[in-house]
Amino acid sequence: MAQTTADQNAGGFSFSSLLLPILLALFIFMMFRKQKKTQQTVQQQRTQMVPGTEVMTQFGLFGTILSIDSEENKAVLELSPGNTATVHLQALTKVVTTEPAVEEEAPVVPDDASSLTAAEQADDAPRTADPVRRDDSAAHPDETPEETLERLNRENKKEN
Repeated sequence: MAQTTADQNAGGFSFSSLLLPILLALFIFMMFRKQKKTQQTVQQQRTQMVPGTEVMTQFGLFGTILSIDSEENKAVLELSPGNTATVHLQALTKVVTTEPAVEEEAPVVPDDASSLTAAEQADDAPRTADPVRRDDSAAHPDETPEETLERLNRENKKEN
């Protein structure tokens, strides 16, 4: 029995023997690919970092570049008017781009429901059929909550 297993391993080709080297090669390829992409994005950001550009540092400090000393790998940032900081160039991680804010008109929402009913009562224009159901509680001011619930249930059954 020991001879049959030895014969099978010695003479045959096994796909599983190639699986580990293939996976290792794929892993190394993906590592180098990711590193190359990261280097390209860093190089692109470095070309954008010129005096006058607003940047963010690794520790979350925002400022405008005043000068860059590439020999000593330092940059002078203006944090606020009159306040400067000197940081290492590798600490500059992101170029901040300010996009113009698009102002959208928000619908006017009243603070409470009484302003809605007051506006409806003050309106003297003739009313048209509105597909939205209105609250009829003003039409029945002396109803108890139970009576209101029963009336609404009856109206709902009539509609269905």
